[in-house]
Parts: sequence; structure tokens; C-alpha cells
Amino acid sequence: MRVFVNRKSVIQYSEMSKIILNKPTLITLYGFPGSGKTNFSRQLCDLISAAHVQGDRIRYELFEQPRHDKQENEVVTHLMSYMAEEFLNAGISVVFDINAMRLSQRRNLRELARKSRAAQLLIWLQIDAESAYLRGKTRDRRRNDDKYAVPLERPVFDNQINHMQNPNNEDYVVISGKHTFNAQRSAVMKKLYDLKLVSGDIANSNLIKPGLVNLIPNIVGGRVDTSRRNIVIR
Repeated sequence: MRVFVNRKSVIQYSEMSKIILNKPTLITLYGFPGSGKTNFSRQLCDLISAAHVQGDRIRYELFEQPRHDKQENEVVTHLMSYMAEEFLNAGISVVFDINAMRLSQRRNLRELARKSRAAQLLIWLQIDAESAYLRGKTRDRRRNDDKYAVPLERPVFDNQINHMQNPNNEDYVVISGKHTFNAQRSAVMKKLYDLKLVSGDIANSNLIKPGLVNLIPNIVGGRVDTSRRNIVIR
């Protein structure tokens, strides 16, 4: 087995001009294959100081022809959990980039965070199944976020979503798998603030600001003076 994650390099990369959470945090993900988990994880790790522990990359390194079956998933998750625990114990936050699809899996991850005295955040990326399937089917390894992924055929996709268990009585934040990262970031930063993991100033600076709003209708020939400047709400 090749070792492809160097802790020192991840630390150096993560700490350069990024938000450092008030406490090491295990960030886990839930959502259909193709919901945008890896794309979101990469951009989140560009924003906050965290190690990106990527399931697709580990699977790519371990298995020449991934089957995405139960046994293979257990191997990948076990290795990811080991790596995440090492990072958390070293005081480094982790984005756990794999679909935490089962209640038992998420329970184990919460226990891992508790043992490491780390905070835990579950992010649910929501998207309709057909859009997620089309994304998964057309994965292209020439794209950065698809480099270690394989296209998912319909039977594999259907099997995965049929075994998913939605969060139940769990603390999580919902973001749209179809939104841009800027919109997703707002929801996540608000949740991080609620968990006391970032300050109010940091949270506010990462919220979407309202754009320009024209409060004067474009009426031609009426009583409204269209030569007036638009009103800007800040």
C-alpha cells in the first residue's frame, strides 16, 4: 500500500491564511453520490485550516477496480478513521470526505471525535437523485475533483442510495448540492458560529452580502424619474 498523505505537508498547506477553528473539528458529510461532496470539501479546506481526508483517493490507491461494496467500504472507512484520529489528536481539524451513509457509521465517527476531544459537524448535501446520478455517470478524471473517482453506473448508484439512512435526531446543517460554494459557505459558517467554533466577526465576514437592489421601477413616460441613481442597500 502506498502512503500518499504527508501530515507535515497538509499542516503547512492548511495553516496558510486560513480560518483556524477554535477547537479541532471532525467535519463529516452525507449526501447522494454526485451531490458534490468532494468539490465542497476541497473548497472548504481552502477556507479553513483542515486536513482533507479523501475517500475516493484512498479507494483509488487501494483497489485497481473498485466495487463500492460493503467489504471495500469498510476497508476505506477504517483507514480514513485511523488517519482522522491521528490528525485530530495532533490538534488538526479534518474534513472526512466520504458519504457517512449509515447511522452506525456516523455514530462511530461521533465517538471518534469524542475520544479525540474534538468537535463534530455533520453536513448534509441535498440534491435530487437524477441530477446526482448524471453527475456521477459523467465523472471525468481530467477534472481536479474527479481525479480519483470512477463513473458510477446505475445499478451501483441505486444500490448505494438504497442503503443510505437519513440523519435522525442528529445535529447537522443542510446545504444544497446545486448551490455555489459561496452560498454553501454561508450556511456552514453560521453553524460553526452556533457551535462556538468561529467568532462572530469571522462568521459575518463569510456570509453572503445582499447585492445591489433597484428600488426605482423602470417606468418610461410615468412620474418616476428614471435618471435618478439606484439605491444601494449595504
